[in-house]
Amino acid sequence: MKNVLSKATFTIGIGSLIASIFIVSTGDAAWTFWKPWDSGADASSSSASSAAAAPIVRNQVMNQEEAIVQVVQEANPAVVSVIITKELPKMEQYFKSVPFGNDFGFPNDPFFRQFNIQVPQYRQNGTEKQEVGGGTAFFVTADGLLMTNKHVVEDETADYTVLLNDGRKLGAKVVARDPVNDIALLQVTGSDFAPLSITQSDELHLGQTAIAIGNALGEFSNTVSVGVVSGLKRSITAGGMLGGSTERLDQIIQTDAAINQGNSGGPLLDSRGEVIGMNTAVASGGQNVGFALPAYELRRVLESYRKNGRIVTPYLGVRYMPITPELKQKNSLSYDYGVLVIHGENADDLAIVPGSPADKAGIEENDIILEADGQKLTSAVSLSNLIRVKAPGDTITLKIVHKGTEKTLTVTLEERK
Repeated sequence: MKNVLSKATFTIGIGSLIASIFIVSTGDAAWTFWKPWDSGADASSSSASSAAAAPIVRNQVMNQEEAIVQVVQEANPAVVSVIITKELPKMEQYFKSVPFGNDFGFPNDPFFRQFNIQVPQYRQNGTEKQEVGGGTAFFVTADGLLMTNKHVVEDETADYTVLLNDGRKLGAKVVARDPVNDIALLQVTGSDFAPLSITQSDELHLGQTAIAIGNALGEFSNTVSVGVVSGLKRSITAGGMLGGSTERLDQIIQTDAAINQGNSGGPLLDSRGEVIGMNTAVASGGQNVGFALPAYELRRVLESYRKNGRIVTPYLGVRYMPITPELKQKNSLSYDYGVLVIHGENADDLAIVPGSPADKAGIEENDIILEADGQKLTSAVSLSNLIRVKAPGDTITLKIVHKGTEKTLTVTLEERK
């Protein structure tokens, strides 16, 4: 599982409200309204009203719980735990005899040299396969294709095994890694698996039910947590727990369904049991602030793999930073939107990739890209997302500022290797 800003989350409000308004009769299962004393009230009218209204609320809660239970029961067979193993040195302990006098500063004293002590030492004795990590994946086809996070299976020297909900263990092969997003595909041998359906609708609403299933902490497989969609179109910088490279993720779903290490690669489901996202990151220091890649990214990867046998991604070949008020002031820029083409902190982090589509189109460092296909580049409109929905060979029209002059370029995108 990734931590946000460190390298690659159901509310009880309804229950509390019901508790404060309704009480359960000790004599039967009826619910009744609590009401302040009113000597003029019609008791029979009040009772009739209560009997009619209360079961509706109780039934709504029960129906919602039943729907969630049914979704989990149907989805569980499709969710697997990913076990990561590597061949690592096997260390063994042995003892070395050392003269007692050496430890007390008398190495040449005949009296002390007659006493020896056994000092523990360690040495390698071959190698052995050891479990080094874990994550989650889910079936997307009946013939054994699984989807997970790229950071779960990024080690090309490791071996991967999936633990099914019925207890079976199957060896898995990484068949594709997305070059630009945190998505990868695994394949296992077999048939008649129960795949999950990725939603074809990208319409999400704040507050709608979100159900996460995954291998929590790499130990508790098929752990279920329920919450809501807390935010949409978030942009985060994600990285691993122990540092290393970081990754920029845009248009991310935020959820308060509890997500932990090991949940990475697991599905985020709606109340119909369709995949609306894939759990990928959690905010460090936060409480129930998790993030999931949206369904349209998952569909893009799956469709590309089906069509090409690999994940094909178009690219422009520029490194850039979104223009913020701070960046505008620091660089005395004339624009408060767009992206500034700029090199990275390291010498190898070039602003323009040599031979790339951007290089061929004449884009240079310190140019500003204002628009792409007529859309202004802002915090809500990402250049990477506008490129990602295209295919190699497609063109994109860029409005740029080159040495103080606005100009329009048409760039032909190529496949990112």
